[in-house]
Amino acid sequence: MWGGLRGRLVVAFVLVAVVSAVTATGLAYRESRNAVLERKQDAVRTDFKNRVDQAAADLAVPPDEVSLTRFAVGVADGLGDTVVVAEYRTLRASSDASADRTRISRALRDAVRTRNRMSFQRVDRHGSPYLVVGTPVTFDSGTPSGLDVYAISSLRAEQDDTAGILDAVRDGLLPVLLLTVALALLAARTVLRPVRELGRATRRHAAGDLTSRVVVPKGRDELADLARDFNDTAEALETSVDELREQEAKARRFVADVSHELRTPLAAMTMVATVLDEDAAQLPPDTAHAARTVSAETARLSRLVDDLMEMSRFDSGAARLNLGEVDLAETVRNTLALRGWTERVRAELPPGVRAVVDPRRIDVAVANLVGNALRHGAEPVTVTLAPGGDWVTVEVADRGPGLAPDVLPHVFDRFYKADSARTRSEGSGLGTAIALENARLHGGTIEVANRPDGGAVFTLRLPWRRGEGAEE
Repeated sequence: MWGGLRGRLVVAFVLVAVVSAVTATGLAYRESRNAVLERKQDAVRTDFKNRVDQAAADLAVPPDEVSLTRFAVGVADGLGDTVVVAEYRTLRASSDASADRTRISRALRDAVRTRNRMSFQRVDRHGSPYLVVGTPVTFDSGTPSGLDVYAISSLRAEQDDTAGILDAVRDGLLPVLLLTVALALLAARTVLRPVRELGRATRRHAAGDLTSRVVVPKGRDELADLARDFNDTAEALETSVDELREQEAKARRFVADVSHELRTPLAAMTMVATVLDEDAAQLPPDTAHAARTVSAETARLSRLVDDLMEMSRFDSGAARLNLGEVDLAETVRNTLALRGWTERVRAELPPGVRAVVDPRRIDVAVANLVGNALRHGAEPVTVTLAPGGDWVTVEVADRGPGLAPDVLPHVFDRFYKADSARTRSEGSGLGTAIALENARLHGGTIEVANRPDGGAVFTLRLPWRRGEGAEE
């Protein structure tokens, strides 16, 4: 679930929600903090200025330490927990003797004295925030008196207020995320439902059900367009496939009908050609050569027709297995003997390898592979029977030049010629294809490769189905 599109949608929703919440929280915190601090600053500056003006009216300049202290206390009176520090040249006095005067920075002192107007600064001491406001005391003419007054006010309450806002927002973040996940799952379900239906329909198409369609969602959005396009494509594909199947069926019927119709005249031609071939020795040389040529070509045409009939049965699904438990070594040995290949082929056939197969089709497959090796490879040709596990293999190897890399993928193609100039051969061009179809009927296959030391090797691989009485 979480590795698919649904998970990515949920993650995207959550990330957007988190980024939005964090951004909104940061902006709200900054604005609220600035608003609280500005309100505090304005209040302190206003009250502080008023208190300084009132207290300065009763202060004689230059002041002594006692009068300066009384002045500082008088200014602090009514400012709450604010500490007031008064400085006249080198004389300093504070409304709170225990106050930390180092909270007044040199930069603030310089600003008050040089600018001759009220200045302020926020400082932090030992983890606590403070607002320090300084102002010079001037005479009525505006001339500086040399007396500077500073108010040190704690910002702890304001800091706690803004922290409370931040905590409230943070506590509300989890419900927002949960709601976001729920909304994301709902949105993902709405978006992915047609996508899932489209995926199921596509899989049904891949499995061969070309009638599968999807329900087009309401609306004119991209998903609805995609569903309509899929249905249109599926309909066009179904129509094309039906036409191709019909054409293929007609072609198969044509090949089967032609092959069937050719069998009767071919049988007669074969009989006549056999008689001519037997009497060729008593005929003039040219006539004898023509008779033998007719006989050979008639036999070749007869084999081609038989192979075409066999391929048409494979294509139409009419080919069936006639299974029986046989000794594979004896079956392969009979195949070689029947065709007179016993002396030309080296057989390595261990006895006792019994399996449930169709002996006629195994005979055809092995004969085609061995005949192909003898015609296109080089002797010695080796046939090896090797049982093992759930499979039994029959390997046919020759010592010829092997197969070119561009030929290997097409060895089992029908009528494929490795040499385009070789338009005629003794075989029909269907031998390896028929061998592969017979192997597939058994649930097996045929593999081809080149031997490291030269030559091609065909491996017939069959599932080892044993009879009930066979030894394990």
